Amino acid sequence: MVSNEELICKEFARIIGGQEGFAGGKCVATITRNEIHATILGKRFSVTSSFSFESRDSLTKQALCLGRVALLQTEVENFVASIVKHGIIVSSIHNEWLFDNPNLIYVNIEAVEDPLVFAKKVRKALKSIE
Repeated sequence: MVSNEELICKEFARIIGGQEGFAGGKCVATITRNEIHATILGKRFSVTSSFSFESRDSLTKQALCLGRVALLQTEVENFVASIVKHGIIVSSIHNEWLFDNPNLIYVNIEAVEDPLVFAKKVRKALKSIE
């Protein structure tokens, strides 16, 4: 039997447009950016963004919602402006790899709110880079 948390996780991933996973009380939705043909040290690299929620309160329905978004440099400004406009905290903007091509920028985001509300905000922000 599928639990309510697993159903919420499936809906969370559907809204974001990612592949859903659920383990140890943590829901993760992963988006693979197949349109970015990236390499690290000349070898093909799969570019992914991930979003999660955990510690969902049974009364308020709020949870710790996190994201790690892989972006091209030209996408950062629009994404960050959109995510901030939706009230989500940008906790870091950084590169992770040396010798990547194209150079990828990772934006970490966080909020405490209903995961499905968070997912809708993230989806809108992702549309700003499409």
